[in-house]
Amino acid sequence: MLSIIAAVSENNALGKDNKLLWHLPADLKRLKSLTMGHHLIMGRKTWESLGRPLPGRPHVVISRNKDFKHDAVTVVVSLEEALDFSKTDEQPFIFGGAEIYRLALPLVQKIYLTRVHKSFEGDAYFPELDPKEWQLIDKQEFEVDEKNLIPYSYEEYKRI
Repeated sequence: MLSIIAAVSENNALGKDNKLLWHLPADLKRLKSLTMGHHLIMGRKTWESLGRPLPGRPHVVISRNKDFKHDAVTVVVSLEEALDFSKTDEQPFIFGGAEIYRLALPLVQKIYLTRVHKSFEGDAYFPELDPKEWQLIDKQEFEVDEKNLIPYSYEEYKRI
């Protein structure tokens, strides 16, 4: 089952200048628990924004630049090649950025969204979800606490 995992603002902003717009430690913990042991498929800019591989998860980086290489990741030139490389994983995750989400959206069966309850100005946005194609199956709301300074919710969608 191919899934998307993303954190988005109220206005679907993902980031700006190749950086996240907020810091939510609880979301990072959730990300780790959901994706541990699974392939993370991402674009080159998303990979570069990480700064290092996330432990316990194979990274598959899509880049049109045929000269891009990195010892810690598998580099491919297309989403199709990334999916083929990840076919032994029962639940690979599409990990961003905006263009990769847009390309993968028609192919995924599940979406794990962290919705940050604030609007941000960004230069990368998550695609709008068509309510005729996606059903919200779980939602958990969280208020501000000492570590997470913006209210947020976890939303889980499945394809209808």
